[in-house]
Amino acid sequence: MTMLDDRTTAPTWPAAYPQGYAVVDVETTGLARDDRIVSAAVYRLDAQGNVEDHWYTLVNPERDPGPVWIHGLTTDVLAGAPLFPEIAAEFAARLDGRVLVAHNAMFDWSMIAREYARAESAAPVRQRLCTIALSKELSLPLPNHKLESLAAHFGVVQQRAHNALDDARVLAEAFRPSLHTAAERNVRLPLLECRPLTEWAATPVAPRIGHQASYRVNSWRPSRKRPPCPYPNPGRYASGELLKQGMRVAFSGDTSVDRELLEDRAVEAGLHVASSVSRLTSLLVTNDPDAATSKTVKAKAFGTPIVDEAAFTQLLRDVAPADE
Repeated sequence: MTMLDDRTTAPTWPAAYPQGYAVVDVETTGLARDDRIVSAAVYRLDAQGNVEDHWYTLVNPERDPGPVWIHGLTTDVLAGAPLFPEIAAEFAARLDGRVLVAHNAMFDWSMIAREYARAESAAPVRQRLCTIALSKELSLPLPNHKLESLAAHFGVVQQRAHNALDDARVLAEAFRPSLHTAAERNVRLPLLECRPLTEWAATPVAPRIGHQASYRVNSWRPSRKRPPCPYPNPGRYASGELLKQGMRVAFSGDTSVDRELLEDRAVEAGLHVASSVSRLTSLLVTNDPDAATSKTVKAKAFGTPIVDEAAFTQLLRDVAPADE
């Protein structure tokens, strides 16, 4: 078992590597825009991945706790927990000046950013690192991208899955050898920018006991029409190459991250977000390529390349400029 206090001799450290990390896990009432955090944990690590301290808190979501069968936190348990604004300062202090590390970091970051937006504040996070992306950069022989698979690869014992404190501990233990392997190979860490959310509109939330729809029409921010993509469509995406500005990207099925946030990132990178699939579509993003949705059926018929959400998130790191 990989131990948190196993401070073996570190490899020569690449100068560009961050000086500190905050390994984070949050449990939530669901996956949608208006869902809330019910618990949060942070392990602070130094530049070499050694644990400095850890912190955990329950959070009263002021609503139905959602999938209790997953996180185990009932309404009664959460009734006396602090509200997010009451723990926001302490949470921020744990994140300040560090790279946020999480397993599927875009999800954890989006949930955290939305909570701070509701509290009319912003989390002091400038970069995040997804351990799914790092495992891909290191070509780890994992059967899938679940945390339990990453933990098993490094011999880390998971005691309470979907408990924020234990999940953060497991990830911290698995991240340290991943970080050392990356340093030994001089691998560029897959760091992504974190932009705080500044738009938020309160919307009433109806009771949802026993109902866990992934996405709904009501939103935590005003809907708006996106401007047209200013770049011409350069054609289809080719596996192993970079995305290029102007490419038409469509999304199908549920995503672990708020769909609108994914689309925003795509637009910011210079891509054209399409509402349907045609012969002009450059790429389809879906976590279930075997689903018989109209988009996946058309994509297969047209020979449109298909990638999953994690792969697309990594492709967004480095989008090639449009042809002059």
